[in-house]
Amino acid sequence: MKIILLQDDKNLGKKGEIINANDGYARNFIIPKKIGLEATPKNLNDLKLQKANEERIAKEQLEEAQALAKDLENKEVVVSIKGGEGGKVFGSVSSKEIAAAFKEQCGVELDKKKIQMEEAIKSFGVYQVKIKLHPKVIGNLKVKVQEKK
Repeated sequence: MKIILLQDDKNLGKKGEIINANDGYARNFIIPKKIGLEATPKNLNDLKLQKANEERIAKEQLEEAQALAKDLENKEVVVSIKGGEGGKVFGSVSSKEIAAAFKEQCGVELDKKKIQMEEAIKSFGVYQVKIKLHPKVIGNLKVKVQEKK
């Protein structure tokens, strides 16, 4: 019996795959536990439409990420931090502070987990910070660290 998997299963396969299973195993285990559906023409067509919709959504997300990456290159975020004598900084600038400053200054929310810093920012100046917007898109944001007045 041909079965369309509705969820990932380590023994059977990935979601959306069409597999061959024994009739008894399919009727008594896979279908009642809602792991898969019988591969009827209607269900195959629904799967095809669902995959087309997922591809369209993925393409839109990629385009949005590329547009945001272009927009980020023109922006600069200013982060104020407490400093001591001789231009020394107390602590460091974290991705959480950069995300909060970006939201406050630009009105767009960034996930702090997507901000990739090779090392912590521990001095005043201008830095380039990479932001992973999509698995295929990485944007650059200019971060200016200045002393809090």
